[in-house]
Amino acid sequence: MNTIIRKIGRTVKAWYFRNRYHLKNVHKTVYFGGPSKISSDLVAENNVYIGPGSLIYPHVTIKSFTILANNVSILGGDHRYDVVGLPVGLTGRAEIKSTNIGHDCWIGAHSIIMCGVNIADGCIIAAGAVVTKDTEPYGIYGGVPARRIKNRFNSESDLREHCNKIQKISDKEASILRLNNKKLSN
Repeated sequence: MNTIIRKIGRTVKAWYFRNRYHLKNVHKTVYFGGPSKISSDLVAENNVYIGPGSLIYPHVTIKSFTILANNVSILGGDHRYDVVGLPVGLTGRAEIKSTNIGHDCWIGAHSIIMCGVNIADGCIIAAGAVVTKDTEPYGIYGGVPARRIKNRFNSESDLREHCNKIQKISDKEASILRLNNKKLSN
């Protein structure tokens, strides 16, 4: 019974946030941890988690099975600082580039992802990191600016096995796995 109530509550909460932020391109399985500031043009695929206090600017795409911890910032374009004769605050902003976060990524708490960056599939971004450049698949990144620390998996065979298994997970299976993990952590 608790499982059913939890699932209903989760569905209602997701519906509320999708409508609150006018999110038309967000899959129904995207879950929101709490209030955030999110651009209405966000594109998010299935089974994405967006932690509370996150800030997501326009032109952002988040692929499936990605989690954003609390207070993650995905920023928009910077002010133009190279206009002669005008203070920075009056120069306006450059064109906002698209920012993409791949499948099966984990973005740690208080991380900042700069405009136009592509986070490759399977990456983990450490808490507090500032990502200023594109990443390579299945790497673990940390620091300011973020640098590759190590590979996520110890061998190519582990990586292949992981990729094959997650491609086969359906929305229903993901929901069951999520509920089972909650039971284990309680």
